[in-house]
Amino acid sequence: MTDIQQFRHNQLGLLTDEKGVYALCDLEGVPIYVGKSTDGIRTRVRRHLTSARSDVIANRLIDVWEVAFVWGWPTNSNQEIAEFESRLFTELNSQSPLMNSQNPPALNNTSLVLPAKDVVQILPDEEISTRLNPRNRFARQAQQVSFLLDYILEIKSNEQMQRSLRAHFDRLTKYHDEYQRGVNPAIN
Repeated sequence: MTDIQQFRHNQLGLLTDEKGVYALCDLEGVPIYVGKSTDGIRTRVRRHLTSARSDVIANRLIDVWEVAFVWGWPTNSNQEIAEFESRLFTELNSQSPLMNSQNPPALNNTSLVLPAKDVVQILPDEEISTRLNPRNRFARQAQQVSFLLDYILEIKSNEQMQRSLRAHFDRLTKYHDEYQRGVNPAIN
């Protein structure tokens, strides 16, 4: 059996530590969060995955348990970082709602060409397979919705938090349906 923490640590070492933009992706490789870093992508992603000092974690916007892949787009230009973040947020959010605490400014440069992305898998295949089990994923997502709702009701409610809650609820519904089909295959 693979030590998940050691695997994650080793795999994150493969991620560039240049400044740039990154996406945290779920167990199916679907982006759930886009961020930027001026102190190094690897450094910033490690903070997300290991520390409650990360707002996105502390505010319960994403569940680290779901993060299995990291995509990175390095750049040396601070101007490009802002432009990359806007472009990626717009494109990826249109495909599947992202759970960011704020939207980046609108993209001004529509001809912007992104560099090739780095893709790093931070969970071992067998762990991804276990976590993809509808029983496990549905239970975990129900817990995440509860945590986020509690945070919204007790600490902070704004448009972005509500949008994240909606995205998590939609995921919960999807995982519930997958769970029900596994329990009773006759359910469509």
